[in-house]
Amino acid sequence: MKIGRRVRQGYCLSPILFNLCSECLTKEALEGFGDLKIGGQIIHTVKHADDLVLLTKEEKVLQDMIDKLIEIGRCHGMEMNVEKTKVMRISRQPFLVKIMIDQKQLQNVGSFKYLGSILTNDSRCICEIKCYG
Repeated sequence: MKIGRRVRQGYCLSPILFNLCSECLTKEALEGFGDLKIGGQIIHTVKHADDLVLLTKEEKVLQDMIDKLIEIGRCHGMEMNVEKTKVMRISRQPFLVKIMIDQKQLQNVGSFKYLGSILTNDSRCICEIKCYG
């Protein structure tokens, strides 16, 4: 199929079309993965706009998920921004995670802000309580 026109950034259909493409891409890439159950359901991702959080219990599974997501994304002309991609292990033990994209190791972070909430690697809400208390 030949594409004749693009949808411009800021056009009302842009976010809808992006979400449709993103949903199809992540479903295709992450099919067969999954070891994290929440409420009895396997959860692979948390998504909002162009942000994507991958969830898994094991480092190797996360690396495999990222590799597959990059492979499928490139087939569809999409690239992952390595500079903006971070990794965080939520655990009582402060071990770093070694995840690679194109021979570059992703930066480990101890916390990050997602949808206005601060998520920390020890899964506590102390930072949130101090900010609002």
